[in-house]
Amino acid sequence: MLTENAKQIVAAADAKMLSSVTFLEESLKNYRVGKANTQVFNKVLVNYYGTPTPVSQVASVTAPDAKTLAIQPWERSLIPAIEKAILDANIGLTPSNNGETIRCTVPALTEDRRKELCKNAKSEGENAKIVVRNARRDAVDALKKAVKNDGLSEDAQKEGEEEIQKLTDKRVKEIDALVSAKEKDILAV
Repeated sequence: MLTENAKQIVAAADAKMLSSVTFLEESLKNYRVGKANTQVFNKVLVNYYGTPTPVSQVASVTAPDAKTLAIQPWERSLIPAIEKAILDANIGLTPSNNGETIRCTVPALTEDRRKELCKNAKSEGENAKIVVRNARRDAVDALKKAVKNDGLSEDAQKEGEEEIQKLTDKRVKEIDALVSAKEKDILAV
């Protein structure tokens, strides 16, 4: 049976691991995979009265169809600034406007771009796994210190280590599933 101290160590490790998985999930949503996704603009910052501001905070961003993204600025004077921000962000979209709305046509991905995106997704997945493994290592070290300093029993330490290993395996599987799903999405023509 895990002691309260061991439970806290395991819970803290799980929180770190879960945050790594969540971060990866959010990061993979920003990949442009050949169909219109408004989240590609999440990292595009517009100069709004001298302050870098996300596009979604100065305009309405929609996907009217599978190959088009539309940006309706709340102030017409922002159209040139938004177009410049999109071009500067280098997200592979070319904006055009009709005086009221900015439209970006999402081009089909080339084979090279698909391979590059898969490679990037795998790399981000590996980084997330590194964070998970570091959390495991830190938790195991904390359990060892608790045995020395706090009088935690060695049985509780072993149970804690087993619990941490189960959590690590679970989070690594989640990361693999996320990366695999994103790769399938990227490679779907």
